Amino acid sequence: MAVRLGTNPIAWSNDDLPELGGDTPFETCLAEARQAGFTGIEQGNKFPTDPAALQAVLGRHGLRFVSGWYGAELRTRAVEQEIAAMRPHLDLLRACGCEVMVFAETSGTVQGQRSMPLMARPMMDEGEWPVFLERLGRLGEWMAAQGVRIAFHPHMGTVIETAAEIDRLLQGTPDSVGLLFDTGHLAFAGADPAAVARRWSGRINHVHAKDVRPEVLARARHEHWSFLDSVVAGIFTVPGDGSLDFAAALRPLAESGYQGWLIVEAEQDPAIADPLTYARAGYAHLRAVAESVGLHPA
Repeated sequence: MAVRLGTNPIAWSNDDLPELGGDTPFETCLAEARQAGFTGIEQGNKFPTDPAALQAVLGRHGLRFVSGWYGAELRTRAVEQEIAAMRPHLDLLRACGCEVMVFAETSGTVQGQRSMPLMARPMMDEGEWPVFLERLGRLGEWMAAQGVRIAFHPHMGTVIETAAEIDRLLQGTPDSVGLLFDTGHLAFAGADPAAVARRWSGRINHVHAKDVRPEVLARARHEHWSFLDSVVAGIFTVPGDGSLDFAAALRPLAESGYQGWLIVEAEQDPAIADPLTYARAGYAHLRAVAESVGLHPA
């Protein structure tokens, strides 16, 4: 089964901490992403939001627009309100031919608050879960009819983070709600990425491939760091530069016939981790592992 390899501009310019790579030109990011071998890229804060302009600039660099992040607040607003809020983003993705939306529930999130430890993240009580899942299911069905499926992103600092929360979310929603399989966030949350892949390979419709540095992960947990402090300290890196077994993580996807994007997304401080150097290394490792398990990058 053919897959495609893409990247995320967060290695060049960080959306949550603009001072990381804030002076890196947009065109440098695109040129280096293509030099590294990638054929697609996700959205960053320097990207134009006009579909024609976006496709034109990406086209000059031989890149396709893959998807972009959307922070939902379905816990606190109705489906109709969420649709209205997401409409400009959805229209951009659809106009550019994207098949999935990177979708996270960000109500109450602490992911962007550097002074807040991850242990302060929001949690849903028993009464909230049925309401949230019903809304998410309805939204997933509506979005699938629009041609852009939800790729739900369990993310550190948000209300959906752990393997148990992923299980409950997917068990309580229709297949129209897909799972964004992010190896780095799963490992940070204490999950085994390979086990999650084996359990939910049929629901995975997008992949973020990032590695973790175990010594930084251990300190982040022990010292109760915030998400952003963890990123600045280098908790994430590209595939092959940390402790994760990507062959074990990707093999269930190959066995289930996954066809989609594998995105190298490893936010680091670009002043310390040269983006092009790491992009090339991440591309080479991910491509080799994908081929070894039968995913066959196009």
